[in-house]
Amino acid sequence: MREIPGRRRRLLFQRGDGRPELIGAALTYATEWQWPVLPGVTADPQRPDRCACPDPECTVPGAHPFDPGLLAATTDARMVRWWWGNRPTAPIVLATGGKAPCAVSLPAVPAARALRALDRTGMRLGPVVASPSRWAILVKPYSLEQLGELLYAKDFVPGSLRFHGEGGYLALPPSETGQGEIRWERAPLPGSASPWVPDVEAVVDAVVDVLTRTGVSAPEF
Repeated sequence: MREIPGRRRRLLFQRGDGRPELIGAALTYATEWQWPVLPGVTADPQRPDRCACPDPECTVPGAHPFDPGLLAATTDARMVRWWWGNRPTAPIVLATGGKAPCAVSLPAVPAARALRALDRTGMRLGPVVASPSRWAILVKPYSLEQLGELLYAKDFVPGSLRFHGEGGYLALPPSETGQGEIRWERAPLPGSASPWVPDVEAVVDAVVDVLTRTGVSAPEF
């Protein structure tokens, strides 16, 4: 059964007043799905499009770990409650790889076109995380060696593709970052166990094929 667009599903992790509940989402990821998470650095309160970290040129404002660092990511409920009890608006950051999903991301416009093309082929996709600028397709964990062999076998790989593997991270819904709202473009089924995700080979093969076949020019950023 193919995943359907997230907008057709009941919104996950929503309070009675319609506002996103970050701590509830973080606990679901950590304790039910066993995805290690940690709080991200927030956006600059004076300039929401800028990051509150010390790097004035930060390219992922509010969407990355800072304090604590990435190695602190955990599935422990007590730690998650303590973090978001003290920082209730902190973005939720997934530490990709290991036993957690990895991801393949590309700019939003070619990503939307690629997903429509993949739907027409009947390819099954799992959850897709979207920010205003980039969409990320969640995939099964992979090693750097596996990814290297996969890319080496390709005649061409768009430079705008990014790979979030072991030692990487990804902001999860319903976070608010300097880039804007993080949401589900393809949402996991509510109340399900850890969501199904496809192999990285299948996703990279399909995305590269679609982008090449349809002549989509994905910007190199």
